[in-house]
Amino acid sequence: MKHIFQQGTRQEAPTLVLFHGTGGTERDLLPLAKQISPDSSIISVRGNVLENGMPRFFRRLAEGVFDEADLIFRTKELSEFLDEAAIENGFDRDNLVAVGYSNGANIAGSLLFHYKHAFKAAILHHPMVPLRGLTLPDLSGIPIFIGAGSNDPICTPQETEELQELLSGAGAAVEVHWERYGHQLTSTEVAAAAAWFQKQWKD
Repeated sequence: MKHIFQQGTRQEAPTLVLFHGTGGTERDLLPLAKQISPDSSIISVRGNVLENGMPRFFRRLAEGVFDEADLIFRTKELSEFLDEAAIENGFDRDNLVAVGYSNGANIAGSLLFHYKHAFKAAILHHPMVPLRGLTLPDLSGIPIFIGAGSNDPICTPQETEELQELLSGAGAAVEVHWERYGHQLTSTEVAAAAAWFQKQWKD
């Protein structure tokens, strides 16, 4: 998969795995990563699917309607890519923190839904429930930050609350940060995510 890897300055800091939104690239979230954890290594991935020329991480049938078979396939593909990238780039596969926005948050969520040790923690900006009717793995001890919009037309508050309940029900420690800027990823939301991250990994 097309990606960027940047070596961090602190070996023990979690490696941040970045997942862009629809139409984005592997460069979009690099400034966020530096704000969240300046010392961390970064691996930023470009989605393998194109929708009208726009990169995405999996296909959809319509706005908010996922192609579930493709989502499951792409989730497995991405999990295997991270396994290989860890060996190739020399980072700890068990010390990864996901940072995703919109479509990128959805694929990160799907990795959490499918694989017990996908991530050590996750920052999900405006995610939806990736799949329903799935028995989630044990996510005990995994902290998750969700950035949400109380007036988000794509990811409704009800969707956010359902995702929070599912992740919490699997044992994750979920914190939701609410804003009123629709589906936008704002500087205040990023600052809240950075503060949350620093609280998890304070020295």
